[in-house]
Amino acid sequence: MRILHTEWSDGLGGQEKRVLAEAAGLIERGHYVALVCREHARIRNEAARLGINIHAIPMRRTYDIAGIIALAKYLKQEKFDIVNTHSGVDSWIGGIAAKIAGVPVLIRTRHLNIPLKRNIFNFIHYLPDIYITCGDNMQSNLVNNCGFPADRVVSIPTGVGMEYFNVKKNNEAKLKYGLDINSIVITNVGILRKVKGHEITLKSVKTVTEAFPNASFLIVGDGPRKEALASLINELDIRRNVIFTGFIENIPEIYSFTDVAILSSWSEGLPQSLLQAMASDVPVVATKVGGVPQVVMHEKTGLLVEAGDSEGLAKEIIRLLKDPDKASRFAADAKELVLERHSVGHMIDKIENLYKHLLKQKAKHDAF
Repeated sequence: MRILHTEWSDGLGGQEKRVLAEAAGLIERGHYVALVCREHARIRNEAARLGINIHAIPMRRTYDIAGIIALAKYLKQEKFDIVNTHSGVDSWIGGIAAKIAGVPVLIRTRHLNIPLKRNIFNFIHYLPDIYITCGDNMQSNLVNNCGFPADRVVSIPTGVGMEYFNVKKNNEAKLKYGLDINSIVITNVGILRKVKGHEITLKSVKTVTEAFPNASFLIVGDGPRKEALASLINELDIRRNVIFTGFIENIPEIYSFTDVAILSSWSEGLPQSLLQAMASDVPVVATKVGGVPQVVMHEKTGLLVEAGDSEGLAKEIIRLLKDPDKASRFAADAKELVLERHSVGHMIDKIENLYKHLLKQKAKHDAF
């Protein structure tokens, strides 16, 4: 198959990493996969490192006529079988260009659990042959709340790379991040966006450090909320207990010395950072939002708290730190669940089979 992914985003978070993992996985299986992105996008360098073919297009806005024409020309020239779009802007440009170029199959992968308005003004939502969501709750949202046909929405959760299943404890690595080697480390990995609820994590710090004075919170990631969160740290007077790492490439190393991984989001699909922590044998505490309860089963594979409940988050972190045996049991069960249901291999299997099925259907339809 000849497959093209389009991605407008400038970031390199869970969404972009899923695009890269899917592309790399299908290339390994003998398919031709290319990526259309913007010139300055961070995904571009990472795609090049993975050997993914790249074609840069400005994609300035949803109705970027020049971008649509340029992409349609590229699609015709390269004779792609499938176009899979990912963000809002590229879904307009990629969707329209795919139809102009006569690409057999158009797919949109939906990474966010935010409603889409399906009406005549948003006609782009009628164009894809199918929507892929990154979790069952997102599939349900599109079908039950947004009016998308059930037979055109399929859930394929993001898969975790095998490097996370082989993480070994390495407390010495703490020193690279300004941590004391004997400190307890609570980690929150994610882009610094409002939806990720980092302020809830920060509001839990004082309660946790009162119980465990040698605890430090590691905020891993970068993003538009960095300055606001830095101000909140000063306001809460927790500077000694919080470290911002910025963007980190080697997330498995972070989990090699993490005692508890947390997620304090207001909304989620099925967050990759959470699955990665679970695969790395790290006990987790997470907010009960979106697809999180599909994998974090309370008192079984981790602990859940309500979104916005900083005291509840602190309480559950403390519970795990005070009961390492229970924390270890949760972590072991969580790792087993992720290995059985959410490895990157399972994701690639499902995507490859879906692509082949859609092309076969299209060929049958065109034969008539």
